[in-house]
Amino acid sequence: MPAALAQDAPLFIVLNQASGSGDPDRVEASIRRSLEGRGREHEILRVDDPAQLPALAQRAVTQAQERDGAVVVVGGDGTINAVTQAVLPSGVLFGVLPQGTFNFFGRCHGLPEGEAGQGILALLDASEQSIQVGTVNGRAFLVNASLGLYPELLEQREEAKQRFGRHRLVALGAGLRTLLKRFPRLHLLMRGDAPASALDAMTLVVGNNRLQLEKIGIEQATAVERGRLAGIAVRPVGRVALVVMAMRGLLGHLGEQQRVESFAFTELEVTLRRRRKVKVALDGEIDTFALPLRFAIAPRPLRLLVPRGAEPEHAA
Repeated sequence: MPAALAQDAPLFIVLNQASGSGDPDRVEASIRRSLEGRGREHEILRVDDPAQLPALAQRAVTQAQERDGAVVVVGGDGTINAVTQAVLPSGVLFGVLPQGTFNFFGRCHGLPEGEAGQGILALLDASEQSIQVGTVNGRAFLVNASLGLYPELLEQREEAKQRFGRHRLVALGAGLRTLLKRFPRLHLLMRGDAPASALDAMTLVVGNNRLQLEKIGIEQATAVERGRLAGIAVRPVGRVALVVMAMRGLLGHLGEQQRVESFAFTELEVTLRRRRKVKVALDGEIDTFALPLRFAIAPRPLRLLVPRGAEPEHAA
């Protein structure tokens, strides 16, 4: 299969200096050396303040459209999500250099996680793959969208990483501490592919990433590669039982728990009793959404650049 990028196509690179544990100056320098060595035209749009990210992503997309180029993002799942919001409607080619903590999106599609200079060169000879994107109220997500306990876990995880560093063990430790707290129940009213139902839950997660779903043991993991999304609802349990459930999830057995309900769907509407708004985490970034929440598949796929020989990761 021929490379997806023309040999003279410019690259517009959005670099989030807050993602990952590496030195952003070194990452930027490595990318510049690699592209200058190949004589490839490029522009690096560096994100020094997270508030700049949407505007810089849109600027990269506009330039890529005007000059038949591609947008590349350097960052973790949250940064990738933010740039996806601008890329998806445009239809431009999209390259990803994962630099985050868990990198489920990159690992699921075999994208290079190592040295950024080598990774950017791999994209020059990449092929195009169409990637399914989930949406909630029109906002895109690549890995998951969630409400209830899970956004709280993410908030505590981010606080711990700010204090102790962006490492997976720090993230896991913060998550376990959060599980020992008390949380209100979600009284969910759900309508979609299946008959309408009411459900009390601690959290609802909608997954769009096969690897993450495989890792925690959800049988609908392969459904996301067949045009569907996977819903996971955790019914209320005690704090000790919740910690045990989380450990079972880390071992790949969450789907076997009696208080966990999982299902595949193409469209789902979720309402919360006596509430008009709710916090939702999209690929690790938290925002407030008006109810009801409407989950669906985006009408167009993401045009992802995947390096030749890339090997998607599967759960062991």
